[in-house]
Amino acid sequence: MGKTAIVTGGAGFIGSHLVDALVGQGWQVTAIDDLSSGKRENLNAAASLREIDIVDGEALAEAIEQERPSAVWHLAAQASVTASVADPRRDLLVNVLGTLNVLESANRLGVPVVFTSTGGALYGDRAPLPTSEQQIPEPLAPYGASKWAAEAYVRTWSASSQVPNAVCRLGNVYGPRQSPHGEAGVVAIFSHHLHAGRTPKIYGHGKPTRDYIHVSDVVAALIACSGRSGAFNIATATETDVITLWQQLQAIAGTEIEPQLADLRPGELQRSCLDIGLAESEIGWRPQVQLADGLRETYQALVAEFESRDGLPN
Repeated sequence: MGKTAIVTGGAGFIGSHLVDALVGQGWQVTAIDDLSSGKRENLNAAASLREIDIVDGEALAEAIEQERPSAVWHLAAQASVTASVADPRRDLLVNVLGTLNVLESANRLGVPVVFTSTGGALYGDRAPLPTSEQQIPEPLAPYGASKWAAEAYVRTWSASSQVPNAVCRLGNVYGPRQSPHGEAGVVAIFSHHLHAGRTPKIYGHGKPTRDYIHVSDVVAALIACSGRSGAFNIATATETDVITLWQQLQAIAGTEIEPQLADLRPGELQRSCLDIGLAESEIGWRPQVQLADGLRETYQALVAEFESRDGLPN
C-alpha cells in the first residue's frame, strides 16, 4: 500500500507545500480542509481532498478511519491574531476542539501527529531573545492561548498513548501561495502593495521584529518531526524588523513608496526571535534559505500568482 498521510489544512499556504513534498516522496496524501482560507487550486493533483471542518468531530473521525493513514500532519487552524481578539470563541473551537478531534481520531489508529503551533504569539513580549522551548508561554492574544492549550492536548495524548506526537512552533512563515489578504502574511501583503503601487500601513511604526522563515524550510522540519516527540522551534534565530523587510522587498520590486506608519494592533508582539538549537540537535534540521534569497523568489512567485489570478492585484 505504501505510505499514506493526512494533512489537515492541506489546501492552505503551508499545507499545500507540505502535500507537494509528501507526494514527491511517494506518499499517498489526503488533504482535509474546509476551504475557508485554503484554495482547491493549491492542492497537488495527485492528492485527494475531503472538504471537512475539523470542528465537526464525527465527519473528521469518519474520514480518518476510512483513510487509515500512517501519519497525520495537523495544520488546519484559525491563524489570525486580530480575528482571535474579535472572536475568541471561534478561535478556541477551531484551534483547541479541532485539535482534540484530530488527536482522538489519530489515537484510535495509533498514528503519530505533527502539530503546527506558533512561536512568537505563544511566548509573549517578556521572553528573552532568542527564545527557547523552555520559556514558559505568556501569550498576548487568544490565538496564542488556544495554540498553547492545543499543545497541551498533543503532549497529553502522546504520553497516554505512547504514540510519538510532535509540536512545531513556527516563526513567521513566508513563501509562494501565501494570501495577501488579512494580517497574517506580511511578505505577501507587502508584495501585493508593491506590485499594485499602493501604500501599505506598517504597524508598530516599522519597529516590531519577527523571525522570518521560508515555507520550504518549514516543510522539511515538519517531515523530519513525524514519529518524534517533543516541541521544537522552527525558525531561523534571526531577528528582522518590519521596516527592514519592507525596504528589502521594495528594492526587489524597484519601487519607491513611502509607507503609512501606525500603532500596533491589540495582541501583536513587539519582538520575536526563536532559538532553534533543539531542532538542530534532536532532529538534525536547520534552515537553508537565506532571507534575501527567499524574499526575491517569493516576490517573483507571488507577482505571477497575482497576475494569473486577477490580471492586476485587487
